[in-house]
Amino acid sequence: MDHSVSPPTGRQPRPSLSDLLERSADLKCGLVDYVQGPRFERQLTAALLEAAGDDLVLDETEFIGVVDHFALQHRLRDGRTPLQRYVATRRDLSEAEREMLLGWQDVVEGVFEIRAKDGDALVLLNLLDDLEYRTYSNAGRAALRGLAKGGFVVGRIVPVTPCPGNWLISGNLAFFRKSDGPEIAEIALRAAAEHPALVFRNPDKITQGWDQMRREREAFIAYFGTDQLVLPPAEAQDSVNAFTRHRWETTRAQTDRNDPAESFPRQLSFTLPEEIADADTVGIVYDQVEGMNFYRDFGLLDALFTDPALATSRRHASLLRSYMRDSSITPLPFQRMAAAHPDTVDAVIGKVLRKPGFTWAEHGEAWLRGCKADFYEREPRPSVSVIGDRLAELVAAGRR
Repeated sequence: MDHSVSPPTGRQPRPSLSDLLERSADLKCGLVDYVQGPRFERQLTAALLEAAGDDLVLDETEFIGVVDHFALQHRLRDGRTPLQRYVATRRDLSEAEREMLLGWQDVVEGVFEIRAKDGDALVLLNLLDDLEYRTYSNAGRAALRGLAKGGFVVGRIVPVTPCPGNWLISGNLAFFRKSDGPEIAEIALRAAAEHPALVFRNPDKITQGWDQMRREREAFIAYFGTDQLVLPPAEAQDSVNAFTRHRWETTRAQTDRNDPAESFPRQLSFTLPEEIADADTVGIVYDQVEGMNFYRDFGLLDALFTDPALATSRRHASLLRSYMRDSSITPLPFQRMAAAHPDTVDAVIGKVLRKPGFTWAEHGEAWLRGCKADFYEREPRPSVSVIGDRLAELVAAGRR
């Protein structure tokens, strides 16, 4: 009689981190070949041309970055990414391999300081979100040779999802020496200001951002006596810069850094966006949720809601419609106008949009959700980015 025991069936044992790192190299090569194939030729070419700009020139690092972003994050017409399409074609993948690949969509773009080298890994502090990432290369330890503790790297990393707390370099890293700290600090500051979502990966930064924005709004109201201004463009720009300088001087005095030799940092100087710099008026609204926003011809819009007879004016009506169509404009200006002009808002919107019987109380919310749907699908985030202690140290050292 045969008393041998067959191995149990069911799920395979989870692969080790080293197994996944080794396997990731082949999977990434397969993904890159897939997205550079004829299936995505038109979309990838368009992305490359956009990145190349007017000069139509991309170096190797830039090319790799575009392809990497396209593969992992580009949304196709069906809402999926090329990566998701690739995974769907690979029926041979194990559960862990599939999990790892799909996890690569959670890209962290960062400016990192090398805190330590630990075996095959780098311990990286992201100066944007103030979090540490234990990071590997799918090419092994040799690919990290020459990256020294105290130096900096700029690039993209993705999670090794089946092994939480471990990350993988995606695309190329740009390396900088420790002495490049001041330059790196300015790069990180610009990235934090232009892309707050990179900072808010850290939940603590979201909380700190709301607190900081509340204080800034209170200071704005104390300085101007209101949270809403309507000014000619040049005056609007000067007013914002005067307020910013006031806040800078106040902060220095409160922190005992009132060094008379220290000048106002030019990086804090504000310039109006080109698209509103030639307007008749600019509206500045410092909202408690959306932060400080700037609106073209806000005075003209206010005049329309003050006098519904202006709804027959092509200029006024076109302005209202442009506010509706502009995806960068949230429901806020409409809500402000409705609150300031409750007796005329129904007539203005009813006439301009040809909606007889429209009332703000009954139809306003549904109307805003229809024309500003994207806004309602987003989770509110503070408009103020809060930098971490290490980035603040690097900025201060550079400016000294």
